[in-house]
Amino acid sequence: MAKIRLLVDTDILIDYLKKVKSAKILFSNDVLDIFCSILSKKELLSKPGLSSSERKKIDNILSKLKILKIDNEITNKYMLLLEKYGMHRATMPDYIIAATAWAKNLPLLTRNKKHFEHIKEIKLIPPYQDKNINRL
Repeated sequence: MAKIRLLVDTDILIDYLKKVKSAKILFSNDVLDIFCSILSKKELLSKPGLSSSERKKIDNILSKLKILKIDNEITNKYMLLLEKYGMHRATMPDYIIAATAWAKNLPLLTRNKKHFEHIKEIKLIPPYQDKNINRL
């Protein structure tokens, strides 16, 4: 059986680091192939005052994911989103993550639905609900 491919937003990674039970279950699910944007990695590792133990935890979870770098396809999709929706609807990181989901044809798991719900080019999956993942 093929794995279900998903892109996770930074907030889902933060939940895991905060030991939110549902996030820990999500990341231990063998049927999922989980991706994140290089931007999420940057957001996590650039937190001011990050201790070495926090950095180690971040590196540990990131080592289990496929990290997607910003390529030409993502850049082009990002520019199309900016042109269509304008910067007032979302932030630059939100649009990059949305462009990544769109370019790589990955549904996006996020708790920040309001940041992405206006973007018709991507599929949002509410996190921590197995029935939503199973429908993919």
